Amino acid sequence: MKIYAHNDPDSLRTRSHPWIDSDSNPAHRYYDFCASPELIRSSLEDMREWNSYPATETFYRLLEWLNGAGSVFESNDSAFSGAAANTSNQSSQRLQCSGRLMILYRDLTVNTASAQIGWLTNAAAHALGQIDPEFESGAIGATILPVRFITLPGPAALQEGQQLMLSFWAWGENEREVMANLDRTFTNITAVLRRLSDEIRHPSPAPLSND
Repeated sequence: MKIYAHNDPDSLRTRSHPWIDSDSNPAHRYYDFCASPELIRSSLEDMREWNSYPATETFYRLLEWLNGAGSVFESNDSAFSGAAANTSNQSSQRLQCSGRLMILYRDLTVNTASAQIGWLTNAAAHALGQIDPEFESGAIGATILPVRFITLPGPAALQEGQQLMLSFWAWGENEREVMANLDRTFTNITAVLRRLSDEIRHPSPAPLSND
């Protein structure tokens, strides 16, 4: 599976968590999926048109787990653009779809430690590059975004942190093929994030020293 550092043009703009409204579409709003997981299947406008495909169900289940009790992470934003003409130089196939998924630690204070976000980004990139090496019709881009966690106590300097954005693409010669490859991409993301969450919950003991 293709994985690379993605330079997003908005990556230098500091976001807030929770955010109030969207610059790209004022109709979009922030939902706390940890508190109200039932909203996942009703509030993601970008996905509704594609509900007939397994990829959409896989994405819903990813978000339900990500924001559920079994995960150390949560997500505060996602976006999706369905199958359309391929404008990427990453694939020669006729159609593509793309989107993004924001990842942050459920314990918001952890997101203010750059080393923790760096570990998450590097570990996710490494695992995604290893999990499905023969799969070339999907790709993931990793971007670290600055965030101000406005619900944390203290002055603004103590609220400054980061989150991980996973941008995703899938390609195919027709719509069904694109969505099948997207399903495979989401399945890989799910497996990797579950593995990393388990590593954080149950870290391996340090090896004994011979010194």
